[in-house]
Amino acid sequence: MEVLPYLNKNKQRFVDELFEMLRLPSVSADPKFANDVVATAEYVKKRIEEAGAENVALIPTEGFPVVYGEKIIDPKLPTVLVYGHYDVQPADPYELWETPPFEPVIKNDSIYARGSCDDKGQMYMHVKAFEIMMRTNSLPCNIKFMIEGEEEVGSSHLNDFLKKYKDKLQADVVVVSDSSMIANDCPSLTIGLRGLSYMEVEVTGANRDLHSGTYGGAVANPINILAKMIASMKDDNNRITIPGFYDEVENYTEEERAEIAKRPFNLETYKKELAISDIEGEAGYSTIERATIRPTLDCNGIWGGYTGAGAKTVLPSKASAKISMRLVPNQSSEKISNLFAAHFKSIAPASVTVKVNSHHGGEPVVTPTDSIAYHAASKAMEKTFGKKAIPTFEGGSIPVIASFKNILGIQSLLMGFGLDTDALHSPNEHYGLFNFYKGIETIPYFYQYFTELSRDAQI
Repeated sequence: MEVLPYLNKNKQRFVDELFEMLRLPSVSADPKFANDVVATAEYVKKRIEEAGAENVALIPTEGFPVVYGEKIIDPKLPTVLVYGHYDVQPADPYELWETPPFEPVIKNDSIYARGSCDDKGQMYMHVKAFEIMMRTNSLPCNIKFMIEGEEEVGSSHLNDFLKKYKDKLQADVVVVSDSSMIANDCPSLTIGLRGLSYMEVEVTGANRDLHSGTYGGAVANPINILAKMIASMKDDNNRITIPGFYDEVENYTEEERAEIAKRPFNLETYKKELAISDIEGEAGYSTIERATIRPTLDCNGIWGGYTGAGAKTVLPSKASAKISMRLVPNQSSEKISNLFAAHFKSIAPASVTVKVNSHHGGEPVVTPTDSIAYHAASKAMEKTFGKKAIPTFEGGSIPVIASFKNILGIQSLLMGFGLDTDALHSPNEHYGLFNFYKGIETIPYFYQYFTELSRDAQI
């Protein structure tokens, strides 16, 4: 397979094209960027079509469109469905970016921009790998692309899309590059993701902001109460106090935990990279376990009262917060959301009223390590990295992975090339040029080995 000659010849063009896409602020969570999200979908459609796909189209949903394309060279051959997303997280707070988030630059051999790793850079690797296979006449099997624009807001319309186009999307495996690997010299394949329950709460006291001198000490302060309520949701051992929260949590055996502990990890390096003097988490578990196989509850944002310049002595009428819970195998996002809502309302004092809304959720998943796709990906990574990939659990969530299995009946392969240090969802997100190119180099070998192993399995 002549991957490297074509890649080396076109590296700069590939990056230039990615830069064009990164300049489009496709923030799905903020309505003011709606036109930019659609423009990004059109850009992805154009590039997939130019790479050699057929029947390329923007398929509408109740939200943003899904970009679809395919290349069916022989219906008897295996089919790979490539999933990715073209929407990105909000770039706020802008003032913490060293360079503007939608003006990509290369620094320290990395591409700095919102979406550079999550997921435009990783998704675009598949488009360019497909181009290489088409231009070198080496595409060994069928390929379908399904690139959506609402992953960062929970893929709320994607289940309906999967049901409506179930026949169109049939494949042997879904390949996703929206995850990370351990290090550039330590490739890995993600075999498990946590689920998600994302909530928003509002605490209301008086019917208006009050003078804190006149009313302070006599009327409830919603900010103070909200802070106490959130703090009460974890005990001194950092265990979540919601009744029933841990009922379905899977407990791993000592042998399984020993395997997880084999993952290369340096605690001092971890703390240094984050500029923290110590770690914190659920008692009795390692840092890796806390970040991957244990559930969490975190306040993602909190607001209320006066936050402008100078002083304004008010006792606020309302306070609000966004709270996310990462879930592990056997937990249900719907059940956890309901448990959270009931508990939050139960701990509110009579001096305030509360509202609880559920934004979106996703189910935890574990993908098989004995599948043809996993073995093909492992073999491909060993080919390009020169060492075997380590199976790992990851703490993030990709809600649609469970839907692929439940609706389409297809298992997914999580073959990411990003790093945990790429500042995903944070200011100064970046993606290494090494990782971008290595992904493009590795993906065609996955196709080759997947086709060969699938053929061997039929003999």
